Amino acid sequence: MHYKTLITLALLSTALGAQAQSTPAKKELAARIVKLQQPGIESLGRQLAEQPAAAMMDRAGQVLPSRVAPERQEAVGKEIQADVKKYVEEAVPVVRDRAVKLAPSIVGGMLEEKFTEDELRQIVAVMESPAWAKFQQMGPELQKPLVEKLLAETRPIIEPKVKALEQSIARRLGITEPAANAGSPPPAVNPSGPFKTTKPAGAK
Repeated sequence: MHYKTLITLALLSTALGAQAQSTPAKKELAARIVKLQQPGIESLGRQLAEQPAAAMMDRAGQVLPSRVAPERQEAVGKEIQADVKKYVEEAVPVVRDRAVKLAPSIVGGMLEEKFTEDELRQIVAVMESPAWAKFQQMGPELQKPLVEKLLAETRPIIEPKVKALEQSIARRLGITEPAANAGSPPPAVNPSGPFKTTKPAGAK
C-alpha cells in the first residue's frame, strides 16, 4: 500500500477517533437525556420481567382443562395466579432497577458516541420543551378517538370472523352447544396505547 494512503488512513482514523471522544459537556447532556427517559426505561424493565410469566399463564390456561379435574380447576387457577403475582412482585423491581442502573453507561455511552454536543443539546431542548411534554401527555387522548372509530368501522367485518373462529374451535374441542359469549363484541381496546404490555393475571 502506498505510504500516502497509509498517512491518509491514519489521519482519517485519528479524526474519527476524536469525533467519538466524549467531553464533560456531552456526558452531562447524555445523562440528562437518560434521566428524562427513565419512565420508559423502567417500563421496559417491567415488560421484560413480566413476559415469561405472561407466557406461562397462557400455557397454563391451555393445559389446565386437560390436566386437572374439573372440580379442582378453579382452585388450581387461583394458585397459579398467586404464584405469578408473587413472581411479578419479586422479579419486576430487580429487572426495573437494574435497567435504570445500566442505562447511563449503555444508553448514555451510545448517545455520547453517536451524537455531537450540539445534537445532544437539541435533543434535550425538545425533551424538556413544555410543548413536547403536553404532546406526550395527550397520547391516550389522541389515540382514543382513533381506536373508537377503528372498532366501529371494522366491527361488521371482524365480528363474523370472530364468531366463525369460536365455532370452529368449539367443534374441534367437541363442544356442540354454542358458547355463551358467541357473537359478543370484541374486548375493549386499552386506549393507553397499542403497544402497552398487558399485565399477567393477578399482577398489580
